[in-house]
Amino acid sequence: MEKADGLLIDTCLLAGRIMMESGSEVYRVEDTMNRIAVNANEPNSNSYVTATGIFMGLKSSHYTQIENVGERMINLEKVEAVNQLSREFAEKKVALTTLYKELKRIDKDTPEFPMMVQLFSAAFLSAFLMLLFGGSWMNFIPTFLIGGIGFLVKSSVKRNFELRFFDTFLTSFVIGTLAFFFTKTSLAVSFDFMCIGAVMPLVPGVAITTSLRDILAGHLVSGLVRGTEAIIVATSIALGIACVLFIFGGLLP
Repeated sequence: MEKADGLLIDTCLLAGRIMMESGSEVYRVEDTMNRIAVNANEPNSNSYVTATGIFMGLKSSHYTQIENVGERMINLEKVEAVNQLSREFAEKKVALTTLYKELKRIDKDTPEFPMMVQLFSAAFLSAFLMLLFGGSWMNFIPTFLIGGIGFLVKSSVKRNFELRFFDTFLTSFVIGTLAFFFTKTSLAVSFDFMCIGAVMPLVPGVAITTSLRDILAGHLVSGLVRGTEAIIVATSIALGIACVLFIFGGLLP
């Protein structure tokens, strides 16, 4: 019995951690964890979810465990995969042991889009958002290149350095430097619009939205933590561009 309770809590905590690290809202995480417990014949479970840690306990036993939430990112494919497994568990299509094994597989092996697809997506997003904000078609190809290079820089720095937010700062600095180069060599006509378009893939829009939803739902701790992270990311972007303007600003036409 104790072993079954331990497996149930481990499964709930794993599902919750995957969802929190993938950018899900707190109320959705708590709902999924509680539904798994109810469908495992444990209707009296208690869960407490924050942006940095998850607590889970069963009133029918003495078990209460804590799961640390690591790096937070946006991966809606993982959120959807956990929700789908939770629904299959509710419909008795999978057993608890199978659910736990599948969650561990999702945690490590959920496929992502190929790097080239991500790179071209960031490049096209940068270029078209530059146009949407009022930039000229003369800036389209330079912004496309800057957005793609910026995405490569961010991916490489994030993979090789453990220092959080440094990747965003360095990427913004590279974007600003490239925009200055294209403007100075007359290959593009607007430093401002190129910077605005190229930094848009870095802007934490989903994190800000999730933060507001958590705060409005009464989860103040998680909402404030995510909001603070979003502010630091936005500040890192601004500092990167500000450094370029401080160094090269006097040379811009």
